[in-house]
Amino acid sequence: MRRSIDDLRSFYGDPKGALVRRILAAQLTDAWGNADNCDVLGIGYATPWLGDFTGARRVIAAMPGGQGAEPWVAAARNRTVLVDDRALPFASGLFDRILLVHALEEADDPQALLNEASRLLSPSGRIIIVIAARGGLWARTETTPFGHGRPFSRRQMENLIRSAGLEPRAWSQALYVPPWQPILPFSDGIEQFGRILFPGTAGLLLMEAGRLTYARPTVRGARSIMAPVPALNPASTRASLSPTSALSGHATTSDLAERRKPLYGGQPCTD
Repeated sequence: MRRSIDDLRSFYGDPKGALVRRILAAQLTDAWGNADNCDVLGIGYATPWLGDFTGARRVIAAMPGGQGAEPWVAAARNRTVLVDDRALPFASGLFDRILLVHALEEADDPQALLNEASRLLSPSGRIIIVIAARGGLWARTETTPFGHGRPFSRRQMENLIRSAGLEPRAWSQALYVPPWQPILPFSDGIEQFGRILFPGTAGLLLMEAGRLTYARPTVRGARSIMAPVPALNPASTRASLSPTSALSGHATTSDLAERRKPLYGGQPCTD
């Protein structure tokens, strides 16, 4: 059963929820920036982060019926819609960026939900799925929303994404700090060292996916050429200084795991 909108709102109003908001917001900013000129859709309970996409053309929050919906934005015209997550009420290919938070792990049919999200994605669009990591401490604590529903491993997420006709592009982890109130003030240091020393304890898995890129047909007597991948620019200055920071068009998520690749930034959307 999905967590109610009241439970989610209450969690994100307390110190643990504020920590999750801050850590996840930094990851999404690195990946998508302001989402300039993009049409953005949040599925599940994504409103704590949707307001950060200040350059977007359009931002809509789709909240599942089993969860409930809340008005958003508070000081402007409402951009929230209550949906059946197996039949989202939008035209195919409408959105350039789709963010799923508190969506797949509590969905009755995660594959059907991801299939719908894939249908809504534009040809050059990207999806980020934020989900409770299997084995992480947050998935074992029922006092947080991540302790309900089904957590996923990276391999499970890869398989689910590929079954929806998408290809995993990059992945990241977050929330190494345990969900214990007394140590929350030390979260910045724990996040920094946990990523290096205890990678298996992360509470959240973030995976970014896009459309599949196919090879062009081989013509007799001609060389085989891979179809080009859209230019990927690191979102942070720190990443741009590293010669290995840009993702290769041939990289798999297994490669990315070995190299500890972050989520990537890309070209702004266009009209």
